Amino acid sequence: MADLRPRRLSRVAVSQSEMGRKHRPDYWLVTFTVVLLVVGIVVVYAISPALSISTGVSNNYYVTRQLLAVVLSVVAFIITSQVPIERWRQAYKPLLLMAALATGLALVLPAAAQFPAHRWVRLGSLSFQSVELLKFAILIWLAGFLAARIRSGEVKDSRKTLKPLVIAVVVIGVIVAGVQSDLGSAGVLVAMMATMAYVAGLPLKRIMLIGGIILIGLVLAISAVPYRRARLMTYLHPAQDCQTTGWQACQALISIGSGGMIGLGLGRSIEAYGYLPEAANDSIFAVFAEKFGFVGCAILLGLFVAFFNRIKSIAVRAPDDFSRLVCMGVLSWLAVQAVINIGAMVGLLPLKGITLPFVSYGGTSVIFSAAAIGLVFQISRYTSHSIPKIREVKTGRDGHDHPFDGRRHRGAYHPNLSSSA
Repeated sequence: MADLRPRRLSRVAVSQSEMGRKHRPDYWLVTFTVVLLVVGIVVVYAISPALSISTGVSNNYYVTRQLLAVVLSVVAFIITSQVPIERWRQAYKPLLLMAALATGLALVLPAAAQFPAHRWVRLGSLSFQSVELLKFAILIWLAGFLAARIRSGEVKDSRKTLKPLVIAVVVIGVIVAGVQSDLGSAGVLVAMMATMAYVAGLPLKRIMLIGGIILIGLVLAISAVPYRRARLMTYLHPAQDCQTTGWQACQALISIGSGGMIGLGLGRSIEAYGYLPEAANDSIFAVFAEKFGFVGCAILLGLFVAFFNRIKSIAVRAPDDFSRLVCMGVLSWLAVQAVINIGAMVGLLPLKGITLPFVSYGGTSVIFSAAAIGLVFQISRYTSHSIPKIREVKTGRDGHDHPFDGRRHRGAYHPNLSSSA
């Protein structure tokens, strides 16, 4: 596996012809994204009649809103893929401010009776989940912050690097996990930050130290709230009480088991008719398994693996530290979210209210996930097509510079590099 952590290398001389220029982007990334979106539309369309019966809306209500979310996600993808990456890097303050305002609105506005947690900004029939904007804002801020620390050689500085990260984690824990009761999204944010910090070069021991503090806070957060304790017991003993606290876990397993090898088919879903809670979003994988069976699930998981591998490949060949950190942040964001969603449905993880990227019903999640992929797609335009020869100098343990003339450089080029270091 390629090492994504920064190397102690300095570029001595690079000719203009070796730098390369803007080239054909990674269209496989777009292809996998579109296929996942289509899968989500098909599944939501198939269960829309069942959902409409239980909610009292029209048969096309859910699929229409999902199609609207997909259209808006395309717009978001175009914007983030076309606006220069440096502009996004400079826009971290407005993004953080908008995320803070959206979170504040979600906390002060009245919550819906069906969803009592203060996670959404609701304006009539429209709703906006503030944590999705927060994920995007933290992605941009942290990539720029860590890239600056790499340039100044202060990644391992506890005061300048570790302290701001700890403060950010504490704020996320208090607001997202505590006040908004969204432990799943808080976990995704922390995992994204930890991955980016490790790739930037923060020592693993310090990351594990922060992880230990988070674990203690997690234990306190679970023990302090009755429904979280109930979810934990349900995870440990899912079949103990299938009529109350274990209802969703049991129905998810029934739904997955009912699919068998090839599934029941699109129009033969049973669990979506009021049996499986949150069938269109949190439980979408269980519904997919019921319809398409083991074979369909294997194909979907393979699609996700290929999708994440494309992002990782772009990160390995990214043109600079900021771009590489953005790619790894997007990879960890979407991958951890997918693992939590699928793991909860198959009983490997406790149930959490978190969507399956691009597949689950939910406009805010789809839009900001597409926006994040737009950034990766833009970065793919500047990755290394061929491996250029450059002269590098590596500082050895003896403190002397060791030139490596003629060796192939596994890094990436950028069209804005000058011809000399």
